[in-house]
Amino acid sequence: MAVEWLRDHFAEHSHLNHLRARRRGKVVTVESGPADDPVRHVRFRRDTVHLWILEMPIRGGKWDRTPFRAQIEELMDIVETQFPWTLAPIHAPNADGTSDPGY
Repeated sequence: MAVEWLRDHFAEHSHLNHLRARRRGKVVTVESGPADDPVRHVRFRRDTVHLWILEMPIRGGKWDRTPFRAQIEELMDIVETQFPWTLAPIHAPNADGTSDPGY
């Protein structure tokens, strides 16, 4: 149910259409990019039947628990209004616009 709501929410908002939701056990991860090398933006960990805990990615592929605990719709609103940069699309570097000869 949470994954379906997130997918519908992403489809309804053009600035979020690069995102997808994936569920594994008690965790729903919001990610983008190629399936074999996804960019993880945020995740929601089920705490009770209706409540989730918001987690943010940190270095080393780990996750940091935030103090936010609510229904997934409210948590998504918190992410969009208070932490919008976490949902921004991450693009490959512009090789034509760099002076690095390695490109």
